[in-house]
Amino acid sequence: MVEGIGCVLFALWDEAERLDRGAMARQAQWAAAAGADFLVILGLATEVGKLSLEERRSAIRWAARDRGALPLAVTITGNSVAEQRELVRLSEDSGAALAILQPPAVGTGAAAELLDFFTRVGEDATIPLAIQNAPQYLGRSLGGADMIDLRHRLPRLTHVKAELPAVDLAAFVAACGDLTVLNGRGGLEMTDALRVGARGFIVAPDVLEGVVACWKAWGAGRQCEAEAAYAAFLPAALFGMQSLDHLACYGKRVWGARVGMTIHDRAPALRPSEAGLRLARRWAGV
Repeated sequence: MVEGIGCVLFALWDEAERLDRGAMARQAQWAAAAGADFLVILGLATEVGKLSLEERRSAIRWAARDRGALPLAVTITGNSVAEQRELVRLSEDSGAALAILQPPAVGTGAAAELLDFFTRVGEDATIPLAIQNAPQYLGRSLGGADMIDLRHRLPRLTHVKAELPAVDLAAFVAACGDLTVLNGRGGLEMTDALRVGARGFIVAPDVLEGVVACWKAWGAGRQCEAEAAYAAFLPAALFGMQSLDHLACYGKRVWGARVGMTIHDRAPALRPSEAGLRLARRWAGV
């Protein structure tokens, strides 16, 4: 079972706006050293919408080689059943432990259509599957009852990657039966999300160390220490999680400042302001 804290890797570009192979490897190694329980590639923080199909293939292969002893989860994006099936097969062949199916960006977002789409994508999968449920970012999602329906159709469905406030998460977890619900949102409301049933989190590198500290303290029964760890990383999480573009611009630079890595952007992108860079350095602690 993939549980605990997953680190979704940023897309790191070189000066020519190409994926930087060396920087991606360094990021994966850093995440392992920082205490991540598993790695995630091609998530929203990976700016997957900017990647060609061939770049997505490369990113999966790189992460599979760079993960070391950590399990790898792959977010599966694509606007057709065939495209998503291909990436599920590549994930299987690369040794991934989990494939996270993301709703397509085209077509209807009706629950019945999404259920049929995910069923066709995952019916022949040989590894555990998850569904990404991020309505505020993706514009479409499934409810708890839909997840149970899909669970009957897809025996390999074991997880949901949610992006929900704690109050909404409580009802969602209760409706999802035995599915493992991992939350995201940069770790916002982390301790409350744990109270209502989150069994892990997937976050970007900018908040990973604080999230790991909170998770470990909570798991050891040291609730006051967990609350202190949450309070310590919360301001930086709020800074980074204004939007996905903000995370790619400033959250990435918070992490880059901490590890001494120069961050480049791929157009179209939110460009950093001088004020934003000063704040990023502040929350990086440098």
